[in-house]
Amino acid sequence: MTHDPLQTVHEDIAYMRALAHEGKHAPLLAGPILVTAAFVFGIANLGQWALLSGVITASPWAPLWLWIGAGVVFTLALLMLIGRMKGKPGCNSAGNRAVGAAWSAVGIGIFATWLGLMAMGLKTGDWSVMDVMPIVVFVAYGSAWMIAGAMTGVRWMTAVAVLSFAGAIAVGWFADGAGLYLVFTAVLFLVALVPGLILMRQEPSEIV
Repeated sequence: MTHDPLQTVHEDIAYMRALAHEGKHAPLLAGPILVTAAFVFGIANLGQWALLSGVITASPWAPLWLWIGAGVVFTLALLMLIGRMKGKPGCNSAGNRAVGAAWSAVGIGIFATWLGLMAMGLKTGDWSVMDVMPIVVFVAYGSAWMIAGAMTGVRWMTAVAVLSFAGAIAVGWFADGAGLYLVFTAVLFLVALVPGLILMRQEPSEIV
């Protein structure tokens, strides 16, 4: 029995169409991660504001330990959330894999930038360089949301990307005082918490 080459081509095309359809329509599963990031780093931002504004009196090294603690808490939560995500419908869709890779790159990029600025601060003694971090965060978030919007064809994700870029400009404008971290928290909730809650509502039920 010979195998028809034309039939093979048709099967391959059908397979690629199925992958594209799955990638476009499978709901994104990053909602819980975004919500967790918003809460953990939002609380850290409020703590940083309290330290810089004098509401809380502590060691000069307190901000460092505050952000290290926030990073540890988020990392532990992230590992747990990723483990749960693997059992959800649509986890292996092309869209979720692509968007997941984009957000992973964003997270690693933000962490690497933080380490680089920390090294600069330790070397020069000028810790004002850390004021750049909120700009880096929102530019990175905007890039990830643009990828998510392009992969899913969902317009509101592209709108969140634009809002993230606008947030980068806003935190740059307020970078001359402790109020920077209040603005940082507000924008973070707009581009992480709110979209994260929307994505969580769109997730399919695990009960079949």
